[in-house]
Amino acid sequence: MARACACDRYFTVNTATGELCLKPGTQGLRQVLVYDDPGTYTFKKADYPWLARVRVRVQGAGGGSAGANANTDQCIVRPGGAGGGYSESLIEASALGVSETIVVGGGGAAGTATTSGGAGGGSSFGGLVTANGGEGGHALQTSGTAMDVSTGANGPLAGKGEIAMGGGSGGPAVRLNGANGISGSGGDSFLGHGGQSRAYETDGSGPRGYGGGAGGSLSYGGAVDGATGNDGVVIVELYG
Repeated sequence: MARACACDRYFTVNTATGELCLKPGTQGLRQVLVYDDPGTYTFKKADYPWLARVRVRVQGAGGGSAGANANTDQCIVRPGGAGGGYSESLIEASALGVSETIVVGGGGAAGTATTSGGAGGGSSFGGLVTANGGEGGHALQTSGTAMDVSTGANGPLAGKGEIAMGGGSGGPAVRLNGANGISGSGGDSFLGHGGQSRAYETDGSGPRGYGGGAGGSLSYGGAVDGATGNDGVVIVELYG
């Protein structure tokens, strides 16, 4: 009868049946789950009976930017919204609950011609890994021609995880006079980039990737809107 050898580091052999099986935890990455639509989901580890551990990556959503409506021959510049925070952890399957609630934060709303941008929502994987959303850009500057500066939105604090960091602050906006100014750029996130700053009259600019903050709008006499911050994301890597 032919005989075969198997490395006992990766395999077990049932001496009664001869069945050859992989040892749990030696299979490596088997599947990646990406949750990138804002909302609430449920992760059940029983759906993956081979699961040994998960690597969870959580990105909070970015803040929106404000709109503007300057008087004729005057100027309003708006700062950028903040980028969302980011966290990640490697978690053994034994440390997971029967189910874990996943929350994906939605990007902060764009402000109208007279309102501030909305805050981005936080994202989380149960209570194990969390990331805060970015603040929206404010609409405090009034119409005028005098030099003025508007501070960008503060970046969020770090959430919870083996690696946890806050998001980037929104960029400041500068008015030089009634005909010259520059809006603020959006704050960067770990998985995205903030919207661009502008020197001409326009709506706020959209960010790129996950969790970036919106760039600010600029008005030289027309009504313009802000931009929406980008949504967050939760990525779950499944290891067998």
